[in-house]
Amino acid sequence: MSKIRLFIDGHAGTTGLRIRDWLVDREDLELVTLTDEKRKDPEARREMILDSDLAVLCLPDAAAQEAARWAEESTSSVRLLDSSTAHRVASDWAYGLPELSPDQRDLIRSAKRVANPGCYPTAFLLSVRPLVDADLLDPQAALSIHALSGFSGGGRPLIEKWEDPANGLANLPFEAPYALDRVHKHVPEMQAYSGLARPPFFMPAVGPFECGMRVQIPLHAGLLKPKTTAQRMFESLSERYQDEPCIKVHASPSPDSSHERSFDPQKCNNTNRVEIHVVENPAGHVLLVTILDNLGKGAAGAAIQNLNLMLGCDEMLGLGV
Repeated sequence: MSKIRLFIDGHAGTTGLRIRDWLVDREDLELVTLTDEKRKDPEARREMILDSDLAVLCLPDAAAQEAARWAEESTSSVRLLDSSTAHRVASDWAYGLPELSPDQRDLIRSAKRVANPGCYPTAFLLSVRPLVDADLLDPQAALSIHALSGFSGGGRPLIEKWEDPANGLANLPFEAPYALDRVHKHVPEMQAYSGLARPPFFMPAVGPFECGMRVQIPLHAGLLKPKTTAQRMFESLSERYQDEPCIKVHASPSPDSSHERSFDPQKCNNTNRVEIHVVENPAGHVLLVTILDNLGKGAAGAAIQNLNLMLGCDEMLGLGV
């Protein structure tokens, strides 16, 4: 039986490296790469993409758009999986979050072009979309998001910045907010797939650790439908994800069980796991706290789930949870 020819365009980047590391022992795949001298050569990349069964694009947006044009303008049967933000809200690309809705896996399986979701949107959508679908959260609700990520989420430039001793960031005793002066590039997909009519107010921050992510969504009692409680939200999310191997839902912790490490953003590191916490407040408010590895389920893990679906393999092949 012939192997599936898989090319990772951008295999030297943070996401590309993680995908390759998690796929390297797969006997059903032939992982093809370009030499360091040619990996940025447009013609060499184009030829490799068009000669593959499936190409994973781990590139900046402009380069991913260029690669997509090469595929569209050719007679090649190559299928594309794009990890950039370039095609996440494009109508002719399937959105690659298998757990988003009951029919999402079928869309991914049959698609020729799949856009891998962002790390922050993955946490936000998995927490909010089921509540909108269950009529527990008003689609008109104006939500805010406080999110914390490890510095690997910004790719090589941010990694180098945080690891450079001259910058003194390695032991920073607080998180550092960023992108507060602009609309973050992840906001369009957050709105497009959440069922919400309004874009959320997104407040991201970076912490002094490489990988890990915690996304907090405070739901004021005034945003909730009548008789909506934290318990009902927990039950709804639990039912939605009861058969999902990567997602675990936690009820509100008892007052004496919560502690400083209860919501450790690094808890899911090196896994494809997502943990959603539904935290009740006595005033009727609810806090959703979602934890994942920004390079795991937030990037490489989701990519492997998607390529497995696209290739007709067991979705969890090569993924530990």
